[in-house]
Amino acid sequence: MTGTSETRRAGGRDRDAEGRARNARPRDGLGRPLPYGADGVERAPEGVVRRPEATVAEAQALLDAGRPFHAHEVFEDAWKAGPAEERGLWRGLAQLAVGLTHAARGNVTGGTRLLRRGAEEVEEWTSATGRPRPYDLDLADITGWARELAAVVERDAEPLDAARESPRLRGRPT
Repeated sequence: MTGTSETRRAGGRDRDAEGRARNARPRDGLGRPLPYGADGVERAPEGVVRRPEATVAEAQALLDAGRPFHAHEVFEDAWKAGPAEERGLWRGLAQLAVGLTHAARGNVTGGTRLLRRGAEEVEEWTSATGRPRPYDLDLADITGWARELAAVVERDAEPLDAARESPRLRGRPT
């Protein structure tokens, strides 16, 4: 089997050292599984506990590189490992990254639904906590971006360039 040294095949399924299911197949830049042995892009390691600032920086770099699926995995780590009161924020950001992934793959329905769902989740979290800029995240800009992009995806119904359409998590440069 090819894959990471931390993953092994057991009973026809990829498993990590603790026996949890982990897909070790290589993936393309949009997270689509490739055949074992194919050259894929480097994957973001799963289950990494990062400081929130490192989560945002790593996710932004992946988004800028046109790899929103991989950014989703970084946000998912924060969602699963972070404090309970922040899970809605990280889950919403993960949904936005997956929405961008689906839109880039040409999945109009999945892209628009997840972009809108993620925007709602982030907005609900902001309203509930009164924190519009945690970790210097520009949540109003992010939710506006997601809603605008969902409308474009729905209207144009064709794959988009994930790198060109990626959000600026800390606001647009001036």
